[in-house]
Amino acid sequence: MDRRAFLQASAAAALMSRRAGMHASRFLGIVIAMYFRDHPPPHFHAIYGDYEAVVEIRTGAVTGRLPKRALAHVQDWRVLHEAELLFAWDLAQARLPLLRIEPLE
Repeated sequence: MDRRAFLQASAAAALMSRRAGMHASRFLGIVIAMYFRDHPPPHFHAIYGDYEAVVEIRTGAVTGRLPKRALAHVQDWRVLHEAELLFAWDLAQARLPLLRIEPLE
């Protein structure tokens, strides 16, 4: 591999590692994820099938789309686990493994 190809591959790997993350929880077909060193404010990604929304932990503000019922479940879960989500955000910013957060029952 020549030097240029090596540098391009290294840059791509670095970008992917910065965006890598972990699933914090799963419930009712919804995956809750956080990404390492993601941008503020503290938030998580809620993924449901082909839908994805970014949800701010403190305010519940949503960017993106989820079906109405799925979003209601996500918001109920967010309120119940706000302190754990903020702790998970700090772990993700430090690139440390996330602890699992209990699913919505």
